Amino acid sequence: MTKLFAESPDVAFMDVNLREEAIRESPDGDPYNPGSGGWPTVRYFNKETGIAGGAYTKKTSKPMCQELGDQEYMISYVEEYGKFFRCDVATEKGCSAKEVAYVAKMKDKTGDEISVQIERLESMDKSSMTPDLFQWLEQRKKILKQLVAAGGSDEL
Repeated sequence: MTKLFAESPDVAFMDVNLREEAIRESPDGDPYNPGSGGWPTVRYFNKETGIAGGAYTKKTSKPMCQELGDQEYMISYVEEYGKFFRCDVATEKGCSAKEVAYVAKMKDKTGDEISVQIERLESMDKSSMTPDLFQWLEQRKKILKQLVAAGGSDEL
């Protein structure tokens, strides 16, 4: 998973062994309660949360390790809580050459044409894909959704 964000200076993954690093409360004295939401305890840190970080809110009824073990949920988590897109279509920051080419191909499409492409990608059978193909499918969906949110080619 960390390979997906390896090029980004804005994302880092860390692991703390609580047996060795007994982190139980924030500098403000607020308890972290590691393990209370299931194993593993997952926290995110950004400018808004500061050093105390924020707790991950589960999206499914699965155990935390299974939910975030699902690549789609983990990518969504990093992007949602980090307010970060690996490939920002407006600036092309974090975009691979393949993604830049796809943005160029799609940015002049109408909102309806982009919506059709999103529906097509969402209808594909993900179980029959290799991990790399699945990743490319997810990247394209995120690019298209950014284009829709930007209101089409006039906004870019």
